[in-house]
Amino acid sequence: MFDYLLFLLVLIPFLALAGWASARVNRVYARYDRVQTLSCMTGYDTATRLMRRHGVTDIAVNRVEGRLTDHYNPGKRLVNLSMSTYGSASVAAVAVAAHEVGHVMQSRTGYVPYKIRTALVPVANVGSRLALPLVLVGLLLDIFWTTAPLPYGQWAVYLGIALYGLSTLFMLVTLPVEFNASRRAKKMLIEENILTEEELPGASKVLSAAALTYVASMLVSLLYFLRFALVFASLVKRN
Repeated sequence: MFDYLLFLLVLIPFLALAGWASARVNRVYARYDRVQTLSCMTGYDTATRLMRRHGVTDIAVNRVEGRLTDHYNPGKRLVNLSMSTYGSASVAAVAVAAHEVGHVMQSRTGYVPYKIRTALVPVANVGSRLALPLVLVGLLLDIFWTTAPLPYGQWAVYLGIALYGLSTLFMLVTLPVEFNASRRAKKMLIEENILTEEELPGASKVLSAAALTYVASMLVSLLYFLRFALVFASLVKRN
């Protein structure tokens, strides 16, 4: 019980950081969404122009519901821009659209962290959904099935920890992928005269705020994984 309370005390600041990062990205985006670009190019215009400039002609730009729901779907060959990005000619919208094109260029140039993250997506999706339930079920089985012929509970715990570990690895790999996409975005925006040097700091703030949300999520995930690793160590030691 003391160990769990200590874990909660450590977890609370990380959860607070994640909440603050989420609020910050919305606040920064809203601020620079009110600043119109001198080029008057929208998010759609930006994504289309940058891809055509780099010889990408087989990927479409699509509009999706929501705000800040922008993402690149390599399986469907779509750059999905949110309602707040697609038709807006703001500094914030242009920065986000260019960031998604940065992911397209990572895929085209064979950027290694991007390839690793893409390979981990199926396992990470399964791990994020099943890891915690498996660990909890495993612990319950280990408590109540003490007379079972096989250690079903421990196997469930080990499987859950392994899945969660893969999800944590996915989040770790995501960090260099996101930072690199932002660097590519800023470079392309200047090279194509979509943003001026004076407008670029605003775009940088939007991208940095978005990157911070990934850092906060990774820290929370890592903390949970360390907690599960201690559970694993205690089971091994007991055996």
